[in-house]
Amino acid sequence: LLRRYQLFYYPRDGALEMFDVKNQRIFLKRTKHEDIQLEDLFVGNRVNLFSRQLNLIDYGDQYTANKLGTKKERTLALIKPDVVTKMGDVLELIYAANLIVTKAKMTKLTWSQAADFYAEHQSKPFFNNLVQFVSSGPVVAMELMGDEAVSIWRKLLGPAESSLARKEAPQSARAQFGTDGIKNVGHGSDSLAAAARELEFFFPSTIGHGPSNTAIFTDCTCCIIKPHAVSEGLTGKILNSICAAGFEISALHMFNVDRANAEEFFEVYKGVVKEYSGMITELCSGPCMVLEIHGTNAPQSFREFCGPPDPEISRRLRPNTLRALYGKDKVKNAVHCTDLPEDGVLEVQYFFKILDG
Repeated sequence: LLRRYQLFYYPRDGALEMFDVKNQRIFLKRTKHEDIQLEDLFVGNRVNLFSRQLNLIDYGDQYTANKLGTKKERTLALIKPDVVTKMGDVLELIYAANLIVTKAKMTKLTWSQAADFYAEHQSKPFFNNLVQFVSSGPVVAMELMGDEAVSIWRKLLGPAESSLARKEAPQSARAQFGTDGIKNVGHGSDSLAAAARELEFFFPSTIGHGPSNTAIFTDCTCCIIKPHAVSEGLTGKILNSICAAGFEISALHMFNVDRANAEEFFEVYKGVVKEYSGMITELCSGPCMVLEIHGTNAPQSFREFCGPPDPEISRRLRPNTLRALYGKDKVKNAVHCTDLPEDGVLEVQYFFKILDG
């Protein structure tokens, strides 16, 4: 059931109000709600207000659009094969610059796809080497959103030649992680027009027409970085912890899960754990990052690495586990991981075959 509302936000005290457009009446009286902040209110975002999912489709008036939307830009950030294992560090730089990751996927480009993407460089001497390298392994494509996102992301990357970046911009990503002018961490759109074109390449408006995900569906387990951890900017730290522990992230995708899919995914917990309804609400409260973790005995070893579901218990018994480090309570416990070894492939398939089909 879809309904249309006007959402009013009062910056002075963080209160919210909802007006039912169809029935022309107040739906929610002015109420304080600390989980929704001003920076969450941008077109295209999804927020959860008292278990009701709201898709923000437009600004209410021109004044609001001018206040919230004039500097907001979207740009493509592409992490190249050489630093996919360091994507957590790159995400840390992105979050520190107040940019928001609104879409993300790991994919493997074919030679022809990479050539299409870099078509503007076709006449350059480095074209073949660039295409060969970008198609040599998985890449991570992200849509970044924020004030002047195009120029900020390019500044974060630094000069294209990594050695020059080390001299001129030592704090940049290419200075820290780059090797040369091709193995140089990532790609950034050079204009708003290029950003729109390049985002359409990786995240097309037509479902099923973009580059496919990299899920293997064998010897794997599912990890979901929960919405609260994503919104708190913990994604980079969690990815770093996973990679540092020696786990292989073989697929990655950011999802906005609706309530029906959340209930279907967590159905096995219904009537089993008392946090079931809270788990549903949390999973569909905002974007989550879903990972396929690949390796021998992955479900058991990764579950041990996540720690007990209650972060308090984790902190006492297993202080170096993900939930001990990043969890808040039994529902907002940083990550979901597959509990039963036989469900590993099924949970990965749910996201990377059914929802990303």
